[in-house]
Parts: sequence; C-alpha cells; structure tokens
Amino acid sequence: MSTPVTVGGTIHFGRTGRGARKVIREGPAPNSVPGRIPRVARLMALAIRIEGLVRTGQVRDYAEVARLGHVTRARVSQIVSLVNLAPVIQEAILDLPRIEAGDEPLALRDLLPIAMEPDWSRQIRAWKSLRKAPD
Repeated sequence: MSTPVTVGGTIHFGRTGRGARKVIREGPAPNSVPGRIPRVARLMALAIRIEGLVRTGQVRDYAEVARLGHVTRARVSQIVSLVNLAPVIQEAILDLPRIEAGDEPLALRDLLPIAMEPDWSRQIRAWKSLRKAPD
C-alpha cells in the first residue's frame, strides 16, 4: 500500500494567453498586491462613475442606475452623495491604504453626515476630526 505524500508550497494558476488554458506556476501570483481596497474607496469610485454616466447621458437618471444595478434608488442616492464631499476628502478616500486584515477603518455611515454639509471647510474639519477619532 502506498503512503500519502504531502507537498507544501505556493502556486498560482495563470493563463498563457487570452482564452488559453490554465497553467500551474510555482510561487505567488505576479504583481499581486496584498490586502484589499477599502469599501468606502470603492464606493467613492463608483459614485464618481455613476455621476459621470448620468452627466454624459449614458444613463437617463439615478432611478435607471438603480434598476440596472438591482438596488434601491435610496442606495444609489447614498452612494452618489459622496460626490458632494470636498475634493480633498474624495482624494483622501481614494488614497486610503489597503486593508491587510481586520475590519474596515471607515464606513459609509461615517461619511454621509459630512457629505450633507454644504460648506467644504466644515466638511474638512469634520473629516479631520473623524480621522483622529479612535476606532
């Protein structure tokens, strides 16, 4: 009877070309960046994208975006409200570091009250206060 053998190591499945079959390669995947992009950064990018689609007429309105995305109009409104943030805050959100492990450091619910404030200088003060707050 044969003895089971255990092999350890890191491999990844890559493709040799477009539509080509998968190939097993030794080692980690090339250009792999550890961690994940924070959810609020992804939502900020989505808000900018949706606003652009509506502005250019590629979609009629936010209700159409909601139908296409299978979400409520209220959810789309929440996400798109992020474009009301001061540009420096938007940039800071998009530049948040990747999350290696654990919970998200910032949530959409933290940003919505700031986005409701029409004065950018007050928004920036609230943003700085939020970033200093302990988790």
